[in-house]
Amino acid sequence: MKYTHAYFYVVTITVMLIFGTSCHGQSQNMPSPEVYLKPMIALPDTSIGEIVEELSNNLMLVYQDKKHNYWFGSWGEGLYKYDGKKIIRFTIADGLASNRIDEIREDKAGHVYFNTPGGISRYDGNAFTTLKMSAQSTNEWKLGPDDLWFKCMQDSGQVYRYDGQTLHRLLFPEIQIGKDYDALFPPSQYTNRSNPYDVYTLYTDSKGNIWFGTAVFGVCRFDGKTLDWITEKDVTEIHDGPANGIRSITEDMDGYFWFSNSLFRYDIYNNTPGKGKVDRQDRNAFVYSREKGVGSLDEGKYGGDVVEYMSATKDNSGALWIVTYGAGVYRYNGKDITHFPIMAGKEFMTLFSIFKDRQGVLWVGTHENGVYRFNGQSFERFRP
Repeated sequence: MKYTHAYFYVVTITVMLIFGTSCHGQSQNMPSPEVYLKPMIALPDTSIGEIVEELSNNLMLVYQDKKHNYWFGSWGEGLYKYDGKKIIRFTIADGLASNRIDEIREDKAGHVYFNTPGGISRYDGNAFTTLKMSAQSTNEWKLGPDDLWFKCMQDSGQVYRYDGQTLHRLLFPEIQIGKDYDALFPPSQYTNRSNPYDVYTLYTDSKGNIWFGTAVFGVCRFDGKTLDWITEKDVTEIHDGPANGIRSITEDMDGYFWFSNSLFRYDIYNNTPGKGKVDRQDRNAFVYSREKGVGSLDEGKYGGDVVEYMSATKDNSGALWIVTYGAGVYRYNGKDITHFPIMAGKEFMTLFSIFKDRQGVLWVGTHENGVYRFNGQSFERFRP
């Protein structure tokens, strides 16, 4: 059911007609005011979206915008908005480019963007428009303070940069590990292979640099000048590393970077003094160190070591919260690991993402069981 506009224009027209006529003297033929108060034909309903009673079970993403609205993105059932009072569902019928939502972003003006397989939809508070992309892909990499970055379409090996006017498609320059991969898996023979430069996740770090987690080649950082790669064994596939690619990039409370793997953490910006690292201002090369992380998150308790994960974020205390695909959520405060199972009966739910809202509350998106919110003790299903 579409929600409709009020008939405020009836009163407006009445007041204008009455006062407008009185300014020119009383007309002998002027009908009584009751005529203007009679029911009028309603204007067409131009609002979009459908008010629904509940959220979908398939809610992979959670986001809260500057106006404190919550957005829930599904992978096939469209987009849900919750303003604290009502739930509105948007689909392609309302101008959304696709019913699958892959990313949610927001610009400084409060416009919300939804990355979908059909394009990037921009919501201005009233309607959706699809961003126009550049006609050709380029290698003209730039980094502006107000740029928005998005994953590009699958098998493209590209990323999007939106400067407020144009959606630029950027190609990654070929790197040596890419040549090695082509030698091991020639595209002519492995015709079904995906593009190894495909981006699974993007992250803006504490210094304003943008990071890309790729399907095969590890992680790449762009600082506005150069593209620097980390292609260690634990972050790539080509060295028999993880098969899931880099799904998450996060900085912890001590400034270390974590790349979808609990075995190691990375010191990128010389956060640990006294270890002989070269100060970044005195060098040009990309220098970093790799250190031991926390090891297996579950210590083998659930049928095998849990070291790869889907998503991570920090809470207001700085503790790291890690969402696994099928072993629940883990909290790491720099010393201790605490496990928070999210179950469907006796089975672990398949989880996808974690999000911290503007009040510091943690939310988890799932594949089949709706969205969950942390109540201070455990994660419980959110039902508005």
